[in-house]
Amino acid sequence: MKPLLQEMTIADYEEVRSLWSESEGLDLSDADSRSSIERFLERNPGLSFVVREDGQLVGAVLCGHDGRRGYIDNLAVRASHRRQGIGRMLASRCVYQLIRIGISKWNLFVREDNQAAISFWRQLGWHQRVELLTLSNPGGEGG
Repeated sequence: MKPLLQEMTIADYEEVRSLWSESEGLDLSDADSRSSIERFLERNPGLSFVVREDGQLVGAVLCGHDGRRGYIDNLAVRASHRRQGIGRMLASRCVYQLIRIGISKWNLFVREDNQAAISFWRQLGWHQRVELLTLSNPGGEGG
């Protein structure tokens, strides 16, 4: 059966979380809790997607924006379904939806040791920004 792309809803959460936890190179945190993902989906309607084949979840991606830039996060495809165009389908749909709402610049974060993901994104035309440094504050510290 052909893979079916659908908008992600919070009802998909348990299956998506399971896929993410099985995906090498993806780090999960409190920001990936059910309540956090529910808020994210509410703030970014129509931008995150799942792919199902024969009813089984085989891919998922979070996508959102801050009003200026789009962000793609946690794109994962079940190992048994890789190299079938599912990751490309998810990434392309995110970019299409961002363009549709007027967002024309997109970013994503990849662990520097996740060579498979880096290769995937480079094949899609993404490039590394070496002139930027990402700083994070885990919350509750320094303001």
